[in-house]
Amino acid sequence: MKKSSFIALLLGTVSGVLFALGMCMALLPEWDAFTEGIVFGSVGILLGIVTLSVWVKMEHKQLPKMNGKNFLKVLYGIFAVLVLGGGMCLCLVWNQIIWGTLVGLLGIVLLILLIPMVKGIQ
Repeated sequence: MKKSSFIALLLGTVSGVLFALGMCMALLPEWDAFTEGIVFGSVGILLGIVTLSVWVKMEHKQLPKMNGKNFLKVLYGIFAVLVLGGGMCLCLVWNQIIWGTLVGLLGIVLLILLIPMVKGIQ
């Protein structure tokens, strides 16, 4: 593993955990930590942006141009993640295990289909 990939992995993991913890803190009323959650989530987002910029500089690459094709890929990825999250909510929050599992599996399939959309099939 290259040093740049390892650093991106570490920083990306930390930023993802901070963002997820912040969203839990902000959105779960039982935790009573809305303000702190917003701070943690914001720090997670900022660290994610820093991670991306550090990785791009270490790899000596440029960020992909945001044209219509790439924008649609990003929208598709967001939709797929929301479908997966909706399935998790159905299972964990509303106790709809069967529907939640089916919707979650659909989200996983949509995310797997994102790989050939981005990388292509050779």
